[in-house]
Amino acid sequence: MEFRQLQYFLAVVEEGSLSAASRRVHVAQPALTRQIRLLEEDLETRLFNRHARGMRLTVAGRALHEEARELLDQRTRLRTRLSTLGQGVTGRVSLGVTVTHLWVPEVARLLSSYRDHYPRVAFEVFPLLSGPQLDRLQDGGLDAGILYLDGGELPGLETRLLQRDHLLLAVPENSRWATSPPASLHELADADVIWGFRHASPQYHDRIQAHFRRLDFQPRVVQYGADNIAILGMVAAGLGIAIVPAASSHHPMPGVHFLQLPELDTCDMLLWLAWRPDNDSPALHNLVSLATQ
Repeated sequence: MEFRQLQYFLAVVEEGSLSAASRRVHVAQPALTRQIRLLEEDLETRLFNRHARGMRLTVAGRALHEEARELLDQRTRLRTRLSTLGQGVTGRVSLGVTVTHLWVPEVARLLSSYRDHYPRVAFEVFPLLSGPQLDRLQDGGLDAGILYLDGGELPGLETRLLQRDHLLLAVPENSRWATSPPASLHELADADVIWGFRHASPQYHDRIQAHFRRLDFQPRVVQYGADNIAILGMVAAGLGIAIVPAASSHHPMPGVHFLQLPELDTCDMLLWLAWRPDNDSPALHNLVSLATQ
């Protein structure tokens, strides 16, 4: 039984005769008659009682009539669904974003542009640091990630550079640094510094440490925070100062004052979009295309 035969069958039922049905489906009447007979042979039952005034459905024909339209509608729905999935017009994209960048205008613009272009694709956004993002990207737990990397070359991943960030000094609002900013990092040699765990974002951590070594500066770390939001919360509580990505200032936190230092401006912090090249999701490829633009 072919879908084409079901379409012919419905035309005969709805038009009431082979001649009228042949004009509707633009098929010669002998060919249409043959297709109806082939359908009956395939189903091993008669579908019509033929008489001088036309064709009347048999019991089996009435049963098929009840199901045929639904079968054709299901076929149309399935073809439409598969087509939209194949074009990335519908579907789902799971995206990791470093906690700091959830409020960054460049990231917000990318997500907003994607939503404007593909409103029927569902976003699943996970606030994750770079280390956990890499793990989930490599094991297929994420379609894409927006994260800090030292460079764009990573085994098993494709990348696109999204943004060049730098570093800022974050100090308690009521500290002496807020009113009398330091001129260099060396003035902070004895300051209590709040830092992040290396395992949470190894490349981010190592890039900053390499920059400090070039400047012959070693921060005196006395507290650790799980991510930059936690670190800034500890700064606001007066537990110390912190050196954080400039993107952190897009999410102002009461009690925290951000300061620029020339030595921190020169530390390029590279934000990348990363994904697995073997991920064949059209919805993902559309996101990559927008990011590239």
